[in-house]
Amino acid sequence: MRQSRLPSGGANIFQTIRAKRAEAEADGVELLDLSIGEPKGPALLSARQAAQAAIMSESEAMHAYQYNASPGVPGFAERFVKAHVPGTLKDRDAAYLPIPGIKSMLGLLPLACGCTQREVAVATMTAPGYPIPADWCAYHPYVRHQALSTTAENGFRFPTTVLSADTDLVMINYPHNLSGQIATRDWLRDLCAYCQQHDIRLFNDAAYAILSYTHESTILCEVAIDFPELSWAEAFTTAKLIANGTGWHVGAMVGSPDFIADLSEVKGKTDAGFVAPMAAGVITALETDQAGIAQCREMYRKRLGVLIELMRGHGMQLAIEPRAGFFTLWRAPSYAFGQRVESAEAFNFLMIRETGVVGVHFPGYLRYAVCADVEAMAEQLDRAFARAKVSY
Repeated sequence: MRQSRLPSGGANIFQTIRAKRAEAEADGVELLDLSIGEPKGPALLSARQAAQAAIMSESEAMHAYQYNASPGVPGFAERFVKAHVPGTLKDRDAAYLPIPGIKSMLGLLPLACGCTQREVAVATMTAPGYPIPADWCAYHPYVRHQALSTTAENGFRFPTTVLSADTDLVMINYPHNLSGQIATRDWLRDLCAYCQQHDIRLFNDAAYAILSYTHESTILCEVAIDFPELSWAEAFTTAKLIANGTGWHVGAMVGSPDFIADLSEVKGKTDAGFVAPMAAGVITALETDQAGIAQCREMYRKRLGVLIELMRGHGMQLAIEPRAGFFTLWRAPSYAFGQRVESAEAFNFLMIRETGVVGVHFPGYLRYAVCADVEAMAEQLDRAFARAKVSY
């Protein structure tokens, strides 16, 4: 019989929002879409021009499978990572791996920790948080998953005391997708020390590293290299680096040689590598167009200020001030449109239906992104939240 062979109710929050968005559009609702965590428009011109030249190259290496290397763009992974952390990793005990973006690599992490042979305990920042690590864990039958609680009260940095000593892998995400919070050096040192002591592998998804607005923002590799027995890895991506690089599928990982070797084995069996001409465009932009990258970062920082001021003006309560990225996180109100609202989901769906404003809901919170031009939308957003008349 032809029917699904997956468990029912398997959609994650992003699939749910996309479906709700489509339903509202079909009903004639004009959307003010702040749900999308994806840059608008094209990639930086510097990246596009370099990719154009690369794709016209006669070099066979530029058009071949890249696998775990990058023959079309020699030294790509090391150059890409070191452009994010100049000087920090020089002559240190670290290995590199080019990757086709981060999302597809998340499912390989438990595999690289041996989950096909034994139960592997994996802790992820998904309560609330970017759901993909938890989704991948659910697909691996030998993974025992722990969703680490991050809240406004703990600054969206979980205490190491919540980790059990028998954890095999901790998957963190800083700067944080939801709250825009950062990892500090002291917090990372405590986490690295704990993981080293208990032989726990540690991974960070650093997709938003380039969009940090404070010098306090620290990425894992800046700290992990000082822990010689720690097994660790960190991933970077083009997606938000070159304005809109989400469809380019180019990135790199750095980590301790043991972890990168295990990831390389799994990836080498399951993936043919990134598209070399896109990588050529990326590395050109990163190494020659820091002004363009800084302009994108400043655009998001300015938009965050606009949206926060507007929504606060209508009584919405910011959960925590974002310090990186292009997301704002808000406490779910208790009342809107003259009625009691039972949950963040109920508020989000009510806003979509009544005003067209689309966010992403998580337990107790609403996430609104500034990828769309909120300055151009300010008048409509102002009217929408004025109509909502929220209170707590």
